[in-house]
Amino acid sequence: MSEKINLGNHVLSENEEFMSANQKAYFRAKLIAWKNDILREARETLGHLAEESANHPDLADRASSETDRAIELRARDRQRKLISKIDAALQRIDEGTYGYCEETGEPIGLKRLDARPIATLSIEAQERHERREKVYRDE
Repeated sequence: MSEKINLGNHVLSENEEFMSANQKAYFRAKLIAWKNDILREARETLGHLAEESANHPDLADRASSETDRAIELRARDRQRKLISKIDAALQRIDEGTYGYCEETGEPIGLKRLDARPIATLSIEAQERHERREKVYRDE
């Protein structure tokens, strides 16, 4: 689809066929914008970490700086994993499987996808998954 999607005022319509070309274009634009934001933040973090690498003469300042750096790097690692999920979602759009539950094959739902564009399970399947996870965790 060649037309540009404006994420700020685009309205998803439940009246169209599920995963119409318009909906796919919307979710592709949303995923790409999200990925670009993460990459921009990562570049800013790298710049900040490079500036912060100066030695701190005070032991407390150095410890605080190292703690901040560790937290920042952990956050970047989570975001790196998120980028791979975004890439997988973009691939599902290309393959025509985006928006359908991996477990049941049923449509996930536009509201859920709008809130969590990398979702791979319907709400019901996700709840079942979380209940099973909780049972195994509690044992």
